Amino acid sequence: MKTKKYILFAMAALLTASCSEEKVAEPYSQIGMEAYGNLNLKATNPKTIAEVKAMYSSEITDGSLKQVTDPMQIQGVVVGNDEGGNIYQSLYVQDKTGAISISISQAGLYGAFSVGQAVMIELDGLYVGGYGQQPQIGTIYTNPKNGNIQTGRMSRYEWQKHYKLLNSIDGLKATPLEVTSMSSLSLTDDCCKLITLKGVQLTAADGKAVYAPTDGSATITSNCVNRDVKGMSNVVVRTSTYADFANVAMPTGKVDITGIASRFNNTWQILMRTEKDIKSAQ
Repeated sequence: MKTKKYILFAMAALLTASCSEEKVAEPYSQIGMEAYGNLNLKATNPKTIAEVKAMYSSEITDGSLKQVTDPMQIQGVVVGNDEGGNIYQSLYVQDKTGAISISISQAGLYGAFSVGQAVMIELDGLYVGGYGQQPQIGTIYTNPKNGNIQTGRMSRYEWQKHYKLLNSIDGLKATPLEVTSMSSLSLTDDCCKLITLKGVQLTAADGKAVYAPTDGSATITSNCVNRDVKGMSNVVVRTSTYADFANVAMPTGKVDITGIASRFNNTWQILMRTEKDIKSAQ
C-alpha cells in the first residue's frame, strides 16, 4: 500500500514539473518565436523607410505618435547598436531610402543585431513618432514629469514578436555616407543614417580633454556631453557619460568621424558607436 502511494506521489510530481515547463515556453511557441525573433513574419505589405517616414511625417515633426493598425513591414540593415555603450536601448536600421530609430527596452542588443545584420520589422501594433523631429518606432509612453504622451521603448517580449532576422537584402550593406559638411545632408531624408564626417577637428580636443567627463569640465545634458566641431555650427559629437570611451582623450588634429547622424530639431548630433569610429583623417 505504501509503495503504491509513493508511486502516485512521484507521478504527480513529474506531471507538475512537466506542466510548469510547458507554461514557461507557451507564450513563445504559440506565435512561432525562436530565440531571435518571430519566424512566422512575412513581407505581405513591404514599405521603404522613406515611405513610412512620409506617412507619419506630422507625428515625427510635432513630437506626437500614432499606432500602425495594418500589416506593414520594413526591411533594412542595422547601422547602429549599443556595442560601445553610446547608443542606449535603441537600434538604427537603414535601407536604400533612409534610416530610422527603433526603441527597445533591452540591453546587449548588439549580440543579435551586429552592424550589417539584415532584419525585417512588422510595424502593425507598434507606434511611429518623433523626438526632436527624429523618427522613432516604439510603443506608447506617458512622461511622468509632464504627462506628455510620446514614443517609448517597447518591451523585450513585444520586440520579439515584431522582427525576423534575414540573411541579406539585395546586397544592402552598412556602408557610411561620406561627407565633408553636414549642410550637404537633409535633416528629414538623411536623419538616422550612418555617415562619416571627414577631415574635421573637435574644438575642445587638446590631447587631455575626454569625450564625456563627469568632473564638471563640460556641460552634461541628459547624461551626455556635446562636443563642437571646429567651424561648424549645426553639428555636435554627442557622447554618453556611460559610453565605454567616455573617458578617452579626444584626438587632436583632423579626424574622420563615423557615426549615426541623429538630430535634435535643427542640430545634427553624431553618435559614435565605438571608439573605433574616429580615426586620423585620410
